Amino acid sequence: MIDTGLQDRVVLVTGANHGIGAATARAFAAEGARVFVHYFRLPANLDPTAESPQAPGAELYAAERAEGADAVLAAIRDQGGQAEAGEFDLSDPASVPRLFDAVEAAFGPVEVLVNNAADWEADTFIPPGSAQVNELPELWQGETTATITARSHDRHFSVNSRATALLMAEFARRHIQRGATWGRIINLSTGGAYCFPGEVSYGASKAALESYSRSAARELGPAGITVNIVSPGPIQTGWITPELEAVLVPTTPLGRIGQPEDVADVIVFLASTQARWVTGQLLHIGGGQTM
Repeated sequence: MIDTGLQDRVVLVTGANHGIGAATARAFAAEGARVFVHYFRLPANLDPTAESPQAPGAELYAAERAEGADAVLAAIRDQGGQAEAGEFDLSDPASVPRLFDAVEAAFGPVEVLVNNAADWEADTFIPPGSAQVNELPELWQGETTATITARSHDRHFSVNSRATALLMAEFARRHIQRGATWGRIINLSTGGAYCFPGEVSYGASKAALESYSRSAARELGPAGITVNIVSPGPIQTGWITPELEAVLVPTTPLGRIGQPEDVADVIVFLASTQARWVTGQLLHIGGGQTM
């Protein structure tokens, strides 16, 4: 049996009320860590200010994001684990120190930070009504995508990029201030960060996250903090329809759609003793779909 060294470590997982975040919170708790579940509920009827219809499968995904953290907390506590939760809107910079204060009040200083929370909507550079929209990937054909606007840009970057940067900076400030020598940051990106037609702002915001992560790895290494990136492929968190799954499975060498637990296990590894000499790295977690 491998000892991950995570017993009693304090772990903050953002966006942990569903999907990959929830699976990650459960996985850390199973290793004996004390887990703080961050969440922010979005309306189940999706964003009423959205300028475009949502992609297939978005209704189920939105319903899951609208849930609180009660189910995750119950799952962890039923197995004897320690967990607390708090709701914070990470698009508000003032929420970052308040979130860390809440974790410290519950368990003590954060030692492992998992930046999983993200915002999403489909946008594109193609003007409305253009025939070129038919050249987008099949998932976004038809009227599922709107032309990029300042609002769609800022919506993504405020959470996916800026909040991640501010959370890392707050983590580092408190870590260094208290003279700690061990810390872990794991940031969640996407396989589309390099190029994401039909989801241009989402992909770009994640590319910025990746750059921030590499810089943080270089700067924070002397303080004993490792920083790594996990880039999931298609993971079933409610948005993959049976039709889309039939398209994606043949493109995946391991022959199936990923599950949240597949990603959670890698995140736990990157926080573990076994990954002590790994920093500044990006791992594609997608069954070989991206290599």
